[in-house]
Amino acid sequence: MIDEFTARRVTADPERARHLLLQMLRARRFEEKCVELYSAAKIRGFMHVYIGEEAVAAGVMAALEPEDAVLAIYREHGHALLRGVLAGAILAEMYGYEQGCCRGRGGSMHLFDAATRFYGGNAIVAGGLPLAVGLALADKMAGRDRVTVCFFGEGAVAEGEFHESINLAALWQLPVLFRCENNLYAMGTALGRSESQTDIALKAAAYEVPAWPVDGMDVLAVEETARRAVHMVRAGGGPHFLELSTYRFRAHSMYDPERYREKAEVATWLERDPIDLLRAALEAAGELPAKTWAAVQGEVDSEVQAAVEFAKAGTPEPVEDLTRFLYTERGPK
Repeated sequence: MIDEFTARRVTADPERARHLLLQMLRARRFEEKCVELYSAAKIRGFMHVYIGEEAVAAGVMAALEPEDAVLAIYREHGHALLRGVLAGAILAEMYGYEQGCCRGRGGSMHLFDAATRFYGGNAIVAGGLPLAVGLALADKMAGRDRVTVCFFGEGAVAEGEFHESINLAALWQLPVLFRCENNLYAMGTALGRSESQTDIALKAAAYEVPAWPVDGMDVLAVEETARRAVHMVRAGGGPHFLELSTYRFRAHSMYDPERYREKAEVATWLERDPIDLLRAALEAAGELPAKTWAAVQGEVDSEVQAAVEFAKAGTPEPVEDLTRFLYTERGPK
């Protein structure tokens, strides 16, 4: 059953809603293929998928400009893809090939692409927050009209970097938007077992930072809130904070036996799949004919298959290049 408010938002701008649906589906199908390739031992090491949380990345990326900076965590395939990093370059990186966005040196957890101003992929919990503060400080000092957006999970709130970063951003009134993806579990630890105060937005507000919660399974709400927050930050309003309530449908990582969540809980959240919710709303409004939905899926499947073919054709970095980039290759100006 689609509520009246959602129906109005969909019919107000169906093209925008269809675009957001496409973006979420791109991230979902790409990661489903990654799971398949990982299971076939084509991808090695650690891998953490974003399946279930796509509304957050899709909604936020839609609110940004090309010159804005993005920092993410190690569950970042969807962030990178929707920021504009090519699917083939991401998958080649996960294969460990030099055609990857980091020449195969970073793998699944350390995606990076300067061209799209996507600065990780950070494996250290809360590691991206101080980097976001640094980027935002540089932009403010240089007078650049940019916003830095930092994604992190609720597990990062237990780290000292969270408090230090929020505090400095508030003191210096930096153009940074903090985005907490609260999926309720830091690895296998439930939020209530790690935080005495589980209202994450309230923690940020304690630093005099405008903060509010958002339904992270509603991509339209995420985009609308992100646009509002980005506008306020860009207008000189200082740092802002959004807590997005979301849920990962799969285990923490491909190695996780997932014995800490009840199956009934997962099933309840599956009923709020952000892709299914938006698709149903569009169909109910008559804005997503079966032919159009089939075309969207075909477009996504073609992109994913092309990425697989690109990655499979990749090559390992030559041994003689392994010491490159220890020092800069740029000469003096």
